[in-house]
Amino acid sequence: MVNVFGVPFDGTTSYRPGTRFAPAAIRNEFFGIETYSPYLDKDLADIEYSDLGDIETPFGNTEKVLNMTKDFTEKILSSGNIPLMLGGEHLVTLGVIKAYKQPVNIIHFDAHADLRDDYLGEKLSHACVMRRCFELGSKIYSFGIRSGDKTEFTFAKDNTYMQKFNFDTLEDICKKTDKVYLSIDLDVLDSAYFCGTGTPEAGGVTFNELNTAIQIVAKNCEIIGADLVELSPHYDQSGTSTALACKVLRELILNIDINKEK
Repeated sequence: MVNVFGVPFDGTTSYRPGTRFAPAAIRNEFFGIETYSPYLDKDLADIEYSDLGDIETPFGNTEKVLNMTKDFTEKILSSGNIPLMLGGEHLVTLGVIKAYKQPVNIIHFDAHADLRDDYLGEKLSHACVMRRCFELGSKIYSFGIRSGDKTEFTFAKDNTYMQKFNFDTLEDICKKTDKVYLSIDLDVLDSAYFCGTGTPEAGGVTFNELNTAIQIVAKNCEIIGADLVELSPHYDQSGTSTALACKVLRELILNIDINKEK
């Protein structure tokens, strides 16, 4: 069963803060979308999943937040369920990854490489999250990347897999990969569709492209966990970005449920 939980933390955000408000905003708006997915011909009303609420994160203590996230995720895994974390900034993914007993394969959708060794001297930053996951032994497969420091792209050539700009090679990679953790930074979406984020980047993918990519992962791999991060709801006063995030969440839950039935 999928266990959804939130980590409302944005203590290392490098540009515009506000992702700590995302879990509450998603819950508030999630009731406004249909439970039925016409993409999958499947309904949330027909499956078992649960929302475990938010971790109460302390301000100004990044390591404590990561440890709390790790401990919370460990409880979900020990119960045999699948964690689906709502951020919050992308760094909180590191806490989830630390809960697994061995290195995991990470399928990473993002506008940014997140492979910096440090950001302004700080190694625990959302700009460094995939670098820290790599150091835990995880294999990183990144898609949609279109922004970052030059050193990140150099590091990726030798140490990770990176598909810039789109998902063109995703199916090939998934067919060669077994169990995966799917990390979705919503700024992988073009800012024309998704402006409610702290680090908007032009030139991204559409919702349909993202939705198809999620389906490709679910069809070809065993999803052992996932996250949805980097919504900053108040930067889009229309509410469109939050509604889009809710729709992605619905499709993600349903795809994971289909995946575990295989």
